[in-house]
Amino acid sequence: MTHLARIAGRLTVMLACMLQITAAGAAGPVLHEQASPFGPIVVTDEGDGLRALRFGRDGVRQSLVRPDDPEYLGLPYITAMLAGLALSAGQQRFLVIGLGGGTLPAFLRKKFPDADIDAVDINPEVVAVAKTWLGFREDARMRIHVADGRKFIESVQQPYDVILLDAFGADAVPAHLTTAEFLAAVRRAVRDDGIVISNVWRTASNPPYASMVQTYLNGFGGLHVLRVASTNNRILLALPRVQTLTRQGFAALAGRLSTDRSFRFNAAPLVERGWTPADNEAHGGAVLTDAAISR
Repeated sequence: MTHLARIAGRLTVMLACMLQITAAGAAGPVLHEQASPFGPIVVTDEGDGLRALRFGRDGVRQSLVRPDDPEYLGLPYITAMLAGLALSAGQQRFLVIGLGGGTLPAFLRKKFPDADIDAVDINPEVVAVAKTWLGFREDARMRIHVADGRKFIESVQQPYDVILLDAFGADAVPAHLTTAEFLAAVRRAVRDDGIVISNVWRTASNPPYASMVQTYLNGFGGLHVLRVASTNNRILLALPRVQTLTRQGFAALAGRLSTDRSFRFNAAPLVERGWTPADNEAHGGAVLTDAAISR
């Protein structure tokens, strides 16, 4: 190996390490660490009153919260998910799969005070940590359910206006929450004029990404994708109905929602910059099934 080749190799390794650090977010001092049935849970002090929830000391930030401020949204993908609320005719019943630090349900409670909100997490220790370390609180109309998200959705009797899917393990969406059979249950659990909003990672961090998008395309009347700038996140906006939607029309709806609900951010530019046709994202993908993931 030549001297230049050795230098190039070292630079490649250094760059890979830098990218990993960036993706995870540089962790601050550990405030709390514990074992759980699904792996270690870590809370870190991120400075400026912020705390992060991680699954392991080297894990990515699953949530970034300011415990005394439910309107603080520290991770860009959250604001992109909230832009999707503009596509639901009703906003009185919300279901959030994947509690994490409680960012989504806490924000929804603040901005939709008359809504009923159900939040589901499979890990009871995540729920306990969110309450003890991250400022999350239940109330009479915001309830936490410790359950597998799929089983909960399969048991839904009264459809929701909005279903937000944000369940992650340490490094991926659980496979049983990606299949055609699961999405059929999700479709039954949402109103015809409602929306399903799903946070996933793109192919760079998630090889089945195109197949995940294709599975959503097959399971819903309409699907749109929002790219989240400078991240690996992609937000899938699944409509039970066929609905003509342009970038400009969606952006206008998102901007109006931001104003009407006094969001601290304007969702319209997020749509203008990030909207992309789902067909482009599904290229080369195949429908995921329970039988396929069980092999």
